[in-house]
Amino acid sequence: MNKNYYAILMAGGVGSRFWPVSTNDFPKQFHDMLGSGETLIQKTFSRLSQLIPKENILILTNERYNQLVLEQLPDVKQEQVLLEPAMRNTAPCILYASLKIKKRNPDAVMVVAPSDHWIEDEKAFAENLQSCFDFCAKEDALLTLGIQPTFPNTGFGYIEFDKTDENSIKKVMQFREKPDYETAKSFLESGNFLWNGGIFIWSVKSILKAFAQFQPQMNQLFEKGYNDFNTPLETRFINEHYAFAGNISIDYAVMENAENVFVLPATFDWNDLGTWGSLHEKLDKDDNNNAIINATVVLENASDNIIRSDAKKLIIIDGLNDYIIVDKNDVLLIYPKGKEQDIKGIVAKIVK
Repeated sequence: MNKNYYAILMAGGVGSRFWPVSTNDFPKQFHDMLGSGETLIQKTFSRLSQLIPKENILILTNERYNQLVLEQLPDVKQEQVLLEPAMRNTAPCILYASLKIKKRNPDAVMVVAPSDHWIEDEKAFAENLQSCFDFCAKEDALLTLGIQPTFPNTGFGYIEFDKTDENSIKKVMQFREKPDYETAKSFLESGNFLWNGGIFIWSVKSILKAFAQFQPQMNQLFEKGYNDFNTPLETRFINEHYAFAGNISIDYAVMENAENVFVLPATFDWNDLGTWGSLHEKLDKDDNNNAIINATVVLENASDNIIRSDAKKLIIIDGLNDYIIVDKNDVLLIYPKGKEQDIKGIVAKIVK
C-alpha cells in the first residue's frame, strides 16, 4: 500500500433533509441508512482503506461528533480526527488538513471524499481513484471525479468538460450551478456534462499552491499555525484562529478559479443519498414500488412511498402515493416526496 496516499473524509454535515432520522446530534453519516449492517461513514472508510493506509485517512468533523467517529471507526486514532470549532464550509477545513498532511509527507497525493455517499461497485471506484492518484502524482492538477448523469437532475451542480479531449482524464471547461429542468436536459443532450459529486484528488503541493494563489488571506491565517500542526499546540491554535477563516466552499474558493482543473468520468454507480427520495432509489421495493425499513405494514392503494420506523410498529396506509412516512421517537413525518427539498427549511423553523 502506497504510503504517499492520503484521504480527507468529510464528516461534519448534518443531513437535515433526512430529518427526523438525521439530527444535529446524530447525523446521517453515522446511521445505517441502507440497512447494510454498516453506517455510511463505516462503508466510506472501508472503501478508502482498500487503497489508502488507514493511518493516512483523516476525518474532518464537528467537535460534537468526535466520540461518534471514534466509536464507529475503531481503527482511527484521536490524532486522525480533525475537529472544526466553527462551521466554515469545506475550503478552510481542506486547507487545514492539507497543511497537516504536508508536514507529515510533502510528497502526498490525496482524495477528499464525502462520508455519506453510496457507491456499489467498490472495485471500479478503487480503479478510478488509482488512475486519479497516478495522474496527480505526475501533473500539477486539481482533479475531480465526475458522475455520469442518468437524468436531468436540478439538485446537482454540473461539470462541463472539453468534448474534443480524447484522453480518459479530461480538461474542465467550467463548473455550472444547479440548473433548471430545461437547462439540465440540454446538459444531458450535449454529452459533455457530468454531475459534481464533490470528490477531489490532487497532490498536496498542487492544492496548497492553489490556496496561496486564490485564497491568500485564508492561506496566511493557517500558515501561522504550521509549526504547531501535528503537535500538542495544534488544538489551541485551531480553537483560537479557525473561526476567522472565510465561510466558503472548495468549489468557489479554488476549483472555479483555477486553470489546471481536470475530470475523470466515473465508471461506478453513485448516489449522494441527499434526500429520502434518493434513498428510496437504492432500497428494495415491493410490487407497488414501496420501500419499507424496520416497519410492518398493511398497504392499500399505496405506491412509490418510503416508509421507515425504528419501533418495528405496525403501520397501516391507504391511499398515499409518493410520500415519505417516517416514525422516529416523538416525531411522525408524512411528507410528499416531490417536496423533499423543502424538509430542510421545515427543520430550520422547528429545530432551534
